[in-house]
Amino acid sequence: MLATSLTAAVVGVEAHLVRVEADTAAGFPKFTMLGLADSSIKESEGRIRAALRNCGYAFKWDRRITVSMAPASLRKMGSSYDLATAVGLLAADGALAAPPLADLLLVGELALDGTVRAVAGVLPMMLTARARGLRAAVVPAENAAEAALVSGVRVYPVRTLPEAVDLAGRADRPEPPPPSPLIPPIRVVPDLTDVRGQALARRALEIAAAGGHNLLLSGPPGSGKTMLARRLAGILPPLTPEEALETTAIHSAGGARLEALITERPFRSPHHTASEAALVGGGSVPRPGEVSLAHNGVLFLDELPEFRRHVLEALRQPLEDREITVARVRGRIRLPARFQLVAAMNPCPCGGRGDPRRGCACPPGRFQTYQARISGPLLDRIDLHVEVPALPYADMSGPPGERSSLVARRVRDARARQLARASLTGVLTNADLGCAALLRVARPDADGQRLLERAMDRLGLTGRAHDRLLRVARTLADLERRDGVAGRHVAEALQFRGARAAAEP
Repeated sequence: MLATSLTAAVVGVEAHLVRVEADTAAGFPKFTMLGLADSSIKESEGRIRAALRNCGYAFKWDRRITVSMAPASLRKMGSSYDLATAVGLLAADGALAAPPLADLLLVGELALDGTVRAVAGVLPMMLTARARGLRAAVVPAENAAEAALVSGVRVYPVRTLPEAVDLAGRADRPEPPPPSPLIPPIRVVPDLTDVRGQALARRALEIAAAGGHNLLLSGPPGSGKTMLARRLAGILPPLTPEEALETTAIHSAGGARLEALITERPFRSPHHTASEAALVGGGSVPRPGEVSLAHNGVLFLDELPEFRRHVLEALRQPLEDREITVARVRGRIRLPARFQLVAAMNPCPCGGRGDPRRGCACPPGRFQTYQARISGPLLDRIDLHVEVPALPYADMSGPPGERSSLVARRVRDARARQLARASLTGVLTNADLGCAALLRVARPDADGQRLLERAMDRLGLTGRAHDRLLRVARTLADLERRDGVAGRHVAEALQFRGARAAAEP
C-alpha cells in the first residue's frame, strides 16, 4: 500500500516542500530509502523502528518497505524528516483512520521513546507551507511559538508520536491551542552619550546610519573604534514587520533556537580567524554565513587587516550585489546579504602611527605590508573613511556626548525622506542608489559640481568612488532636510574619503 506525507527541506535560507512516499509490499524484508538522502536520514530507520515499537504500534517490518523523498534532485540531510516518515509508514500500513495528509506539513525529530524533538529551520518551512497553500502543520511543541509567527497556517504542537498520528488521522481536526507568546529578551543597547570627544567619528556614524553607508574606522588601540561601532545599533531604525520576519527566518535556517521574533537589526561581529565559509556561507548543503546573518543589519569586522585576504575579497560580491552566490555541483544557491559593513583597524601593526605620544615602532616596509592586506577594490566599496585619533585627557574627561535617542530621531527623518523617494529611485537607502537614480536625485549644484570635478582630478578618484561621494552627499542633504545637493554637502563627503580615495577597482 502506498501513502504520502509532506515535510520540508531547508536549503540555504529557503525551504522546499518534500513529498515522503511510503510503500509496503510483500517480499524479502528490506528497508530502502530513496531521494538523495544523506547518512543522517538513512539512520532514521533505527529511530523510527524504536519509536513505533515503544509507542505500541504493531508495525510489520518483515516485508519490503520503500521510502522515497521527492524531489530526488534536492539534497536532504538532518533528522527533521522523522515524523513525516513515521506517519507515512503508518498510513501505508492502514493504521490511520482517514489520512488527509495532502494539506498537512509534518516536521520533527523522533526520539527512541516516541518523543518529538525540536528541529532548526521551522520558520522558513512555515513560510513555504503557506506559500504552497497548506492549511495546517504539526510541529514539535518547542517550535510551536516560532511556527506561529506565520499567519494563515494552523499550528498543532505535539510532544509525542501518538499525538501526531492522532492529528494526521482526523478529517475534522480541532482548532489548535493558542501558542505561548515569544517573549523578546531584554537587550541593553550602548548609548552614544558614553563617547567623549571624537566629533568627526560620531558624525560619520550618524551619516552611516542615515544612509546605510559602509564605514571604516582607523585609529590607534584604545581610541574608541569598537566603542563607536557597537553604538551604531542604537541609532538605526527598527526593522519593519517584513524585515523582522525575513531576518528571523534567516536565523532559523542558520540553526538558531529562537526566543522571539527578531525586531532589532542584527549586529554580527565575527572573529578575524573566521573562514571564508563561515563569513559568506557554504557547506555541502549551503548554510547562511555571517554576511547573511547580518542581513538587514550590521556586519562589524574588527582588526580588519588581520582577516585573511581571500576571506576579505569574498566580501566584494555581497557588498556590490547585496547577495552572495554559492556554487555547488547541483546548482547555485543565492543567500541574501544586504548588510551595512563597519570595519575597524589600527593604522599600523604596532598601532602607534599618527599618535604623537607613542610614535610608530614598526620596521621599515612593515607598514606598507600591513596596509596591502586590504585591497583597493574592497576599500573602494566603503563610503566613509574616518580617522579615530587618540584623545588627550581633557577630551576624555569632558562632558558626555549627545544621546543616541536624539541622533536616532535625525536618522529616522533622513530615512523617511529616502523612503518617500523610493518610487523614483527604486531603493530604500541612499547607499543603494544606482547611476540613473543618482542623476535624478543627487546631482549637485554648480558649486558642488566644480568641487567634485577638482577632487576627481587631484585625488584620482575612480568612477565608483565618484558615485559613492554623491550618495554620501545626498545623505548629508537629507540630514539637513534639503531637496538639493549643495557644494557644502560635497565638501563634507570628500573629507570622509581621505587618502584611500584613490583605491583602484
